[in-house]
Amino acid sequence: MLGQLIVSGIAIGATYALIALAMVIIYKASEVLNFAQGDMAMLSAFVAFTMLDSLQLSFWVAFPLALAFAFVLGAMLEFCFLRRAKDPNVLGLIIITLGLEMVLFGIASMIWGADQKNFAFPVSDFDVIDLGGGVVVSHLNLVTLGVAVGLMLLLFVFFRYTKTGVAMKATQQNQMAARIMGIRVNRILMLTWGMSSMVGAIAAFLIAPTDTLEPYLMWTPQLKGFSAAVLGGMTSLPGAVGGGFLLGIIENLFGGYISVEFKSVVAFVVIVAVLCIKPSGLFARHYVRKV
Repeated sequence: MLGQLIVSGIAIGATYALIALAMVIIYKASEVLNFAQGDMAMLSAFVAFTMLDSLQLSFWVAFPLALAFAFVLGAMLEFCFLRRAKDPNVLGLIIITLGLEMVLFGIASMIWGADQKNFAFPVSDFDVIDLGGGVVVSHLNLVTLGVAVGLMLLLFVFFRYTKTGVAMKATQQNQMAARIMGIRVNRILMLTWGMSSMVGAIAAFLIAPTDTLEPYLMWTPQLKGFSAAVLGGMTSLPGAVGGGFLLGIIENLFGGYISVEFKSVVAFVVIVAVLCIKPSGLFARHYVRKV
């Protein structure tokens, strides 16, 4: 039982890790917590569903087109709303993301309704691999795990070794200094939102087949992803992934040995505990900004 709980925890933790990655990408560039992340991903999943169901496109055509839509959506939200804020302090921008969350939710509900829909995916959640000792893992879980780790590595290389990635980190630490150094901060922020939206959309594509596609699809995963990011560290990509896996394991062990009914509470306990004990997260280094 213990082995299965741990493997299942790692599998569900991979989805939390993807959402955490999406939130960390924006935070690393602007220190803004994007609470519209889940609904941006949900809207992209509905666009993919329309391409698959109504337009009868193959998944391999609909998937990249939906990712392109996700990128444009994220970039346009930054350009049209966050950039237009009259007093662009962090708290005000976070409140704007909460408003965007409700707007995107309303748009999805208006267009597609509240009916639950099945999201077609080429990899099944019912086909499993026997790891021995009564421990099994589904093909979809393995794909999710591979995607989460692969994206973490790609993003780590991007932020560490590319000029754009370094510019994103510089923008987070001091936007004025970044502008003085010739960095086009507005363009960097727009790119950041687009990238984050794409990562969130990938998470939604992997979550929807295990559930049903509806406007509420990403509300719980977003909260769990935020918890994972806080646990691992909002400035650390490996920390976000590690936090997702750790949260998934803790949550599963709690549900298996203590109480299934209160399993969802674990994420919120984690947020409170980490913020009280180590606000920078378990895997991130705390830095002091000089003024």
